[in-house]
Amino acid sequence: MQTFCESIRRRGISRRGFLKFCSVTAASMGLAPTYASKIAHAMETKPRIPVLWYHGNECTCCSESFIWSAHPLVGDVVMSMINLEYDDLIMAAAGHQAEAIPERVMAEHKGEYVLAVEGDAPLAEDGMYCFVGGKPFVQNLKRAAEGAAFVVAWGQCASFGCVQTAHPNPTRGTPVHKIVRDKPVVNVPGCPPIAEVMTGVLSYVLAFGHLPALDSKGRPQMFYSHRIHDKCYRRGHFDAGQFVERWDDEGARKGYCLYKMGCKGPTTHNACSTTMWNEGTSFPIGSGHGCLGCSEEGFWDHGSFYDRVTAIRQFSVEETADTVGGAAAAVVGGAVAVHAGMSAVKRARDNAEARKG
Repeated sequence: MQTFCESIRRRGISRRGFLKFCSVTAASMGLAPTYASKIAHAMETKPRIPVLWYHGNECTCCSESFIWSAHPLVGDVVMSMINLEYDDLIMAAAGHQAEAIPERVMAEHKGEYVLAVEGDAPLAEDGMYCFVGGKPFVQNLKRAAEGAAFVVAWGQCASFGCVQTAHPNPTRGTPVHKIVRDKPVVNVPGCPPIAEVMTGVLSYVLAFGHLPALDSKGRPQMFYSHRIHDKCYRRGHFDAGQFVERWDDEGARKGYCLYKMGCKGPTTHNACSTTMWNEGTSFPIGSGHGCLGCSEEGFWDHGSFYDRVTAIRQFSVEETADTVGGAAAAVVGGAVAVHAGMSAVKRARDNAEARKG
């Protein structure tokens, strides 16, 4: 099987272009520039990874996001970095010809291929609510997972369930990690996930030969270790107590914090405020809408998207500076008084002991 480097050379890309690609890939994953050489070495020596991409109950927004990746370009990922053997959304094959491909990959690359899953699996009525190739999707999922090196759960649906598993969940929609329990499962949530996050996960695996570090919910820490609130450009307005109180008010026009309008940025872990969307130009908060928390488990059942669901107490510089100053003075004054009183008691005790002596 061809390596990534061999594949891109056949397409006429120069050595300089290859090294530039490796540098951009390292930067997109938040790695130091020194990692570019390690990525280059891996892509020169390691074969392309066989990938089976399955679709369960979902709306295809994850695939739509994936094909808009700019760093790296999805064309470079699909045509050179990985060997996308099966994806019933974009593949040319159909019918029995398409159904034969996963069987061949599972036989020829057992323990080597990556199973990418988009969508959850309904378990009610023996899985009858989602059929692919004449079989319940959950059956196809378990079969493909048996020989996979690991499984990537794309999007909120595959990672945590999304709207399909919202209460009362009549189809018993179930996320991938609750079905596949004997293989590593990487959750890449979001509705959809950021394109560069998706390609970054695949790039990391190809470059380093192992999964990235994961958090307690199975998400790659390099993309999900920070809250959107931590890196949001409106954070200064939050700290200053400047909020949008209603849509299209003066605060909205001035770009104030959207927390009072239901923004879930303070409780949502994702790379939206750093990696952003559309080649790093925008994200929902930048477009004037609060974060929905779509990378968090159960976000669909957390009430209205426009209700505050946390009781965060912000420090409002402009509104409470005088109050805080007065309170601080009172605290200091009280501390001084207590200290003076304790000193007086100590001196009296020492004088009494001296007289006894």
